[in-house]
Amino acid sequence: MQFLKSLSLAAAMALGTVPALAADLTIGRGNEPQSIDPQFSRTGPNQMTALHIFDRLILTDANVRSRPGLAESWTNVDPLTWEVKLRQGVTFHDGSPFTAEDVVFSLTRAPDVPNSTASFAGSVASIADMMIVDDHTIRFTTTEPDPVFLNSIGTVYIVSKAATEGKESADFNSGAAAIGTGPYKFVSWAPGDRLELTRNDAYWGDAPAYENVTMRFLSNDAARVAALLSGAVDLIDLVPPADLPSLRENSDITVYDTPTVRLIYLALNQQDDAPFLTDLDGNPLPSNPFKDARVRHAISLMIDRQAIIDRLLYGAGEPASQIVPIGVYGYNDAIEVPQANIERAKELLAEAGYPDGFGITVHSSNDRFSQDGELAQVLGQFLARGGLKVNGVETFPYSVYSKDAGKNAYGAFVFSYGNSTGESSRGLLSALHTYDKEGSGNGTLNRFRYSNPEFDAAVIAAAQIFDEGEREQALKDAAAIAAADTAVVPLYFQALSWASKANIAFTPRRDERTLAMGAKPAE
Repeated sequence: MQFLKSLSLAAAMALGTVPALAADLTIGRGNEPQSIDPQFSRTGPNQMTALHIFDRLILTDANVRSRPGLAESWTNVDPLTWEVKLRQGVTFHDGSPFTAEDVVFSLTRAPDVPNSTASFAGSVASIADMMIVDDHTIRFTTTEPDPVFLNSIGTVYIVSKAATEGKESADFNSGAAAIGTGPYKFVSWAPGDRLELTRNDAYWGDAPAYENVTMRFLSNDAARVAALLSGAVDLIDLVPPADLPSLRENSDITVYDTPTVRLIYLALNQQDDAPFLTDLDGNPLPSNPFKDARVRHAISLMIDRQAIIDRLLYGAGEPASQIVPIGVYGYNDAIEVPQANIERAKELLAEAGYPDGFGITVHSSNDRFSQDGELAQVLGQFLARGGLKVNGVETFPYSVYSKDAGKNAYGAFVFSYGNSTGESSRGLLSALHTYDKEGSGNGTLNRFRYSNPEFDAAVIAAAQIFDEGEREQALKDAAAIAAADTAVVPLYFQALSWASKANIAFTPRRDERTLAMGAKPAE
C-alpha cells in the first residue's frame, strides 16, 4: 500500500502543481560527493549534488525518462549530423547569459578533468566536431551513427566557460567556479559535514519550494534515522531496511519507496596482476583465475541472490541477471537470474584447474548504498561455502574506495551501476566494453577490466542502429554475450526508501537522486 501511495503522490506532483514556497529544508544524506565539480565523476553522490547547481542538455524525470533541459529541441539532419537548439533566456548564477560557447567548452572539458574517478569521456566519445551556428544553435558531427547521441552528451553537466576556464576542481569546491544555471546556488561546502545552497530565483524552470537547503552528510544509518526522529533533519535517504517497519508506524513520519535502476554487482578483476588472489597458503597465484569464464561463472553460482534480498535487505530488491532491470529498454528476458548451485560451482572450479579453490579477499564500500558493508560479509560467507578460501573482508568509505576501485587496488569487489539514460546501451558501452581511455572513451566505468572482442563488436554495432526495434534486439543480443561470459556477477537491483517529517511531501526517483527539488510542504 505504501508503494501505491508513493506512486499516487508522484503522479499528483507531476501534474504541474505550483509548490508553495517555504523557507528551509535540511536533508540527511547517506553519502557525499567527492567534489562540487560536476564533471569530476559520474558517480551517484556527485551527480545528485550537481543537479542542484548545474543543468544538462537533457534532464530526466523520476522514472528516468528523458526531457529537454538546456537543449530545447534537436534534429537528426543525417546519420552523422545533429542540430541542437538551446534554451534562450537562461542565465548563470552570476547573471551572465548561457550560450553555445558554454556548451562547447563543457563538452570539451568533460573527458579531461584531472584525477577523475569516473570520467564522462564515454558520454562525448562520438563527437567528431562541434560548430556554433549562433548563440543558441550548435551543429554536431559524430564519428559514427549514434541514435542516442543526445542522451549521451545530455549526461554532461554544463559549466560557465567564463567562470571555469583555467580553473581546477578545487575552485568548484571553494565556490569560486561553482557557477551553474541550476535551481540552487552554491553557498558553502564542508566535506564530511554539510553542503549549503540557496534558491536561484532566476531559474528558467519550475521554482523549487524551499529557499535554503542544507545537506548534512550522515553515513551512519542509525545516526541518520535518529536525526530525522529528533527533528535535526527534515528528510533522509537510504533508510535502513530494518528501520522501515517502525518508521511506517510513526504518524509523524512519511516513508516513500521506489524500485531503482541501480545494479549492485560483484566485480572480478581480470587484469593479469590483480591483487588479493592467493593459493591456499596465502602466496600470490602465478595467473589470475578471474580471467577464466568458468571461474567467474562458478562464483556467480555460489551466491543465493534471493536470500540476500530476503534476509539482508528485508525484501527491498530484485534479483539481477543483467545491467538493466525489467521494463528498461534493452532488457533481455531470455537471460535468467543465476540460481545458487554449489555442486556445479565446484565442478567448474575443478574444470578450470582449481579443485581445492584459491584465496580471495572481498572488498566493498560501507556507506555508498544500503547494507553495502554487510553485503560484503554475506558474499564472503557464500564464497567460502562454495569452496574458496576467503582471506578477509575489507570495507572503506566510498570517497576513498571509489578512487582506488579503478586503479587495480582490489581483486573481488562490490560496486554498482546506476542507469541514467533509461536504456541499456550507455551501461553496456561504459561498464562492460573493453577499457579504452585513450581511444573511443568506452569502458570508462569498467573498473574490473573485462574484455571480450565479440561483445565489443556487438554492442558498438547495436548502438549505431536507428530503428528502435532493431536496436533493442541488438542490445539484447549483446547483453546475452556478456551474461554467458559472466562479465560481472550481477546481484540485485536495489529498492530504496526515503523518510521525511509528515509535513513534507517528497517524490522518490528510480535513479536514486535525493533532490531538494522533489520536496515541498505537504498539503
